[in-house]
Amino acid sequence: MADVAVNPTTTDAFGDSGVPTAPEEASQISEPPKKHPLEHSWTIWFDNTGKTKQTSWGSALRPVYTFSSVEDFWCLYNNVIQPSRLVQGTDFHCFKEGISPQWEDPRCANGGKWTIVCNRGKSIDMYWLDTLLALIGEQFDEADEICGVVVSIRPRQDKISIWTRTASNEAAQMSIGRQWKEFLDYNESIGFIAHDDAKKAGKLNTRYFA
Repeated sequence: MADVAVNPTTTDAFGDSGVPTAPEEASQISEPPKKHPLEHSWTIWFDNTGKTKQTSWGSALRPVYTFSSVEDFWCLYNNVIQPSRLVQGTDFHCFKEGISPQWEDPRCANGGKWTIVCNRGKSIDMYWLDTLLALIGEQFDEADEICGVVVSIRPRQDKISIWTRTASNEAAQMSIGRQWKEFLDYNESIGFIAHDDAKKAGKLNTRYFA
């Protein structure tokens, strides 16, 4: 429907047809629908990790869209391919606006990640949506500690990880890990790995378990 022009100096309003409309009707039509703002804006990123050895990590990482309201989130979510249908070797990231999903970002550098691993299938879609809703709805007690979430599609198993800011803050990390499992109704043990530990050669050391 086309916008209705309203002249504030008169009581007449006209649509595209030029037919006068009742003042109360014009008021209802002219008001744009109100959106429900989120506490933070969030950016969706896409990355193709199926690179050649000559391609540096992160070179294919790019932002796709930033949303800041409930309505914008659902508009985006309903028009984006579900993780289970992504090509193997690709990642979706949803991070707070201004935070890049890279270890080098100052807000991620001292943090780490909780990770859930699941077999290939549609369960990853459910985990992805439920995690997104928990993040943008600020349901975590330690929400300020959270940078974002990554879903990774791989040949044998899919992964979803929550990235946090401060790996050394054990209380905050344990709170996030335990609440995440509750939100997803996930009963198996999950581990937290600090980014600094992940950078080291050799076996990864899981710092916390939930």
